[in-house]
Amino acid sequence: MSDSIRELTRRIDAFVAAREWRQFHNPKDMAVAIAAEAGELMQHFVWQQPDQVEERARRKRDEIASEIADVGILLFEMAELMGLDLGEVMTAKIAANEQRYPVDKSRGNNRKYNEL
Repeated sequence: MSDSIRELTRRIDAFVAAREWRQFHNPKDMAVAIAAEAGELMQHFVWQQPDQVEERARRKRDEIASEIADVGILLFEMAELMGLDLGEVMTAKIAANEQRYPVDKSRGNNRKYNEL
């Protein structure tokens, strides 16, 4: 695990422990919380037309950053809760995606891997 991931995980763990919240944090509730926070992130863009998205992202940058942080914090905590090395599983997923989406087939298009 990279030092920055490890340090952030420790800070999140200390925050949760100090408040005795671990009793409420199980894989199901963490997944629900991640989905809820992702929903709050999506809310910034609901009903925005393509030509409005960039302006909205600029104007609401700090609020959007806060929602992204919430999702990230919960992901770090869930990985720790499940005994997963977040850096390791992310690295493995990137490697798998490199195989699923070879550059020569996927460059410049948004097709799913099974449609390339």
